[in-house]
Amino acid sequence: MQDVKDKTLKELAKDCRTVEDVHEMLKSMFRDTLQHLFEAEIDDHLGYSKHSSEGDHTGNSRNGYSKKTIKTKFGNTELQIPRDRNSEFEPQVIKKHETSLNGLEEQIIGLYAKGMSTRDIEDHMRDLYGIDVSPTMVSKVTDKIMPLVTEWQCRALDRVYPIVFLDAIHFKVRQENRIINKAAYSVLGISMSGQKEILGIWIGEHESASFWLGVCTDLKIRGVEDILIACKDGLSGFSDAINAAFPRTQIQLCVIHQIRNSMKYVTYKEEKAVLADLKKVYQALTLEEAEAAFSSFKEKWGKKHPIIIRSWETNWMELTAYFGYPAEIRKMIYTTNIIEGYHRQLRKVTKTKTAYPSDDALRKIIYLATMDASRKWTMPLRSWKECISQLAIHFGDRLQAELSA
Repeated sequence: MQDVKDKTLKELAKDCRTVEDVHEMLKSMFRDTLQHLFEAEIDDHLGYSKHSSEGDHTGNSRNGYSKKTIKTKFGNTELQIPRDRNSEFEPQVIKKHETSLNGLEEQIIGLYAKGMSTRDIEDHMRDLYGIDVSPTMVSKVTDKIMPLVTEWQCRALDRVYPIVFLDAIHFKVRQENRIINKAAYSVLGISMSGQKEILGIWIGEHESASFWLGVCTDLKIRGVEDILIACKDGLSGFSDAINAAFPRTQIQLCVIHQIRNSMKYVTYKEEKAVLADLKKVYQALTLEEAEAAFSSFKEKWGKKHPIIIRSWETNWMELTAYFGYPAEIRKMIYTTNIIEGYHRQLRKVTKTKTAYPSDDALRKIIYLATMDASRKWTMPLRSWKECISQLAIHFGDRLQAELSA
């Protein structure tokens, strides 16, 4: 058998002098193999082989061929598709309306998911396979994932999420012949098992209490009944919305963002001193100690930096919520670093694109990048067992059903 195989390969290769010759030889073999498959399929469909007398008076017969060009890894390949008199035959190896084969569409989607532009994908396909792939084709291929995007955004969620993180990442999107800034608002939930999960992404131009109420309502419709702690950046209107939809949820404002915003008003010479005094506030062991440290900060810097003082006083309740928990939970909720890490993954993919032609184009790339990032989220968060034990003490009645399930 091996001798026959070797002899066949030698016969096939005898006229090949260059890599291009080998490519053409493989392309020819590929086309001939497909043609044999088509002939076998129509024989099976009609119930008799070509030129057989068994086909006489059966009511259906062969009716020539139609030409079809498909895109394959060997380049554009022209095929002859058999037809029958009754127009009932549909080939299965390459179905009706299919124009590509061997996973080329999956490759295009994969390249798109990595952030490659349509021009880059076009060049890649031409250089690698000798196939012309237009930007319109790339768009049509990637549009096929939109039902998956919709299904993912509407999927059922868990009944309880101990902790959720909320943040926004901004993009430029074309709308009505102009480029505007839009935000993709993400909600990252930590499940009862400690796994990270993107609960949804909502694209909007302006955030408000009504916008966030729509997000919260969406989460409730999809099955979320309770959120213990919601950690956020300074998202406008979110607190009112979460209080309306999930009134028992405790809100923790990101302390790191608060510090960054505070330092915008501090000169370089004062930076170290102001940071050192603020550290005494947010690294305090107890709420009482934090209040005392802030009083000292206010007394020292109040006249020079009234904006900083006012901001901390306004947000004090949400900035200090983490003091009500043990160290394991504090480390997890006092900053939104978890969701910012996810957004950094999105930026790696989207940084090559200056603007998106539509909201759907932005949704596609975010969905693909999210699927890619979430594949790596296979392990629960570090120290989660200790965290969930502490949360069970604080929210025992609200977690009882989930813990006993």
